[in-house]
Amino acid sequence: MITPAHRLASVSEYYFSRKGKEIARLNAEGKDIISLAIGSPDMPPSAATIDTLCAEARRPDAHGYQPTTGIPQLRKAMADFYDRWFGVKLDPQSEIQPLIGSKEGILHVTLAFVNPGEKVLVPNPGYPTYTSLSRLLGCEVVNYDLLPENGWQPDFRALEEMDLTGVKILWCNYPNMPTGAAARRDTYERIVDFGRRHGILVVNDNPYSFILGREHLSILQVPGAKEGCIEFNSMSKSHNMPGWRVGMLATNAEFVRWILKVKSNIDSGTFRALQLAAAAAYANDDAWHTEANIHVYARRRHLAEDIMTALGCTFDPAQVGMFLWGRIPDCYATAEELTERVLHESRVFLTPGFIFGSGGERYIRISLCAKEDRLAEALARIRVHFAG
Repeated sequence: MITPAHRLASVSEYYFSRKGKEIARLNAEGKDIISLAIGSPDMPPSAATIDTLCAEARRPDAHGYQPTTGIPQLRKAMADFYDRWFGVKLDPQSEIQPLIGSKEGILHVTLAFVNPGEKVLVPNPGYPTYTSLSRLLGCEVVNYDLLPENGWQPDFRALEEMDLTGVKILWCNYPNMPTGAAARRDTYERIVDFGRRHGILVVNDNPYSFILGREHLSILQVPGAKEGCIEFNSMSKSHNMPGWRVGMLATNAEFVRWILKVKSNIDSGTFRALQLAAAAAYANDDAWHTEANIHVYARRRHLAEDIMTALGCTFDPAQVGMFLWGRIPDCYATAEELTERVLHESRVFLTPGFIFGSGGERYIRISLCAKEDRLAEALARIRVHFAG
């Protein structure tokens, strides 16, 4: 009898994959579900990005295998992007590795740095893939708590008191998803110091710096951070390119070489036309970023806040990023009780916070990746069934 690998017992199907089937069924029944759950930007990339893709794709010599390291034009564009927005100098030839999205980066970094049975520190609440991929690869996941009374920043006293034996990686994510907590320079400084003193690799996942935030921080701005840190960045959110699967990591040259040993055995590089289009996107002007990433999302955020209020939820108005995170009223036993009621009574799909860990069990998350008319319709539907 053929049986699955034992590792499958350590994970379940991704929540949005499973729930997506139910939403598709409800839509097929004519329910017209408004999805405010997934952070998939609904706006297009810049015109220059699309024009470059189309022009390059028509070239007869553009369709062969590409280097796993990425083409020089893309690597230079990534280095220029970090210099322009973060003031961080990177050698495009040795300190950057293009990725097929950040999820791929989580896989490659874990394979390059963590042996089966060793530990990784994962924030709670936090991005579920940090946990699921670590478990699939045989790592032991150790949670560190992010608490609202601490602004969803790490509790460094608690971290210092943990048994850090066998810990290889600390995953962090600022601006934070799901909580919307902004990046802080002092947090980055303390994380870099913590990792240095304990010999732990720090990986900061940084795809939300441009959504509703006007201050652009990178962990690599901390002096000496490049020696023991890796930072991911993604074009999915900041450039409206989630389906393009273009991301990057930045770190020191030796770490890049180790990661390339893994990546070069798994994929054969990204389509050349897509890489050139991504390079064009990195050159988007300030006006494009301001309109796409601040003005549009600010208008949507107002409606999301009204939805939270209608549901009786409380939230921090200082949040940044692509979502709104809110605490549910005490009258609900669980966040899923509320989101299921909203789904089946108001036909609006929201995310229950439990999928991000135990620290999210009393929270829901609203995505801003929906047009204003759909958000307004969702608000109207919810007001019919909920008193606020």
